[in-house]
Amino acid sequence: MKHLKSFLMAAALFTAVQASAQTDKETTIKLVENKNLVFNATQAYPLNSADINKVLSQMPGANSGGMISLSGSRYQLTVANDTVVAYLPYYGRAYSPSTNPNDSGIKFTSTKYSYTTEKKKKGNWIITIKPEDNRDIQTLTLNVTQSGYASLVVTSNNKQSITFNGYLAEPAVKKNELSK
Repeated sequence: MKHLKSFLMAAALFTAVQASAQTDKETTIKLVENKNLVFNATQAYPLNSADINKVLSQMPGANSGGMISLSGSRYQLTVANDTVVAYLPYYGRAYSPSTNPNDSGIKFTSTKYSYTTEKKKKGNWIITIKPEDNRDIQTLTLNVTQSGYASLVVTSNNKQSITFNGYLAEPAVKKNELSK
């Protein structure tokens, strides 16, 4: 399972990410070190892509290959010093699905979490976030390049893992913060 996870993360990093905004090296360093970043998801790679391809092939304009384009959406993982907020879609097999239809996807807010970074040889980072106040999500693993491109692997207790490609951005400044 560990090798599969490593393979998926490596494959996701080498897949071309189409993003209109990426950060420079200094901005990326600042975002990672300050624990203040937004991951914008542009593509999703479900673990059981064969089953999902069967469903998607029935739809007009379907794509295959396991990649689901999220362009035009606002799916994000926001990390701040005191909060992690996830608003991401989920495609895959849920072992114990929610009975609430509004509770689909990967949506949560955590105020109690661990955030660790590991700097790799070529200047990339692996960020591991473990929400302690969420029963479903085990870990969120971000692989970040110096230019701000990133791959996010979400590991859950109740669902198959899913990988997202995207890019990092600075959090939007709220209006009340501008007046300070």
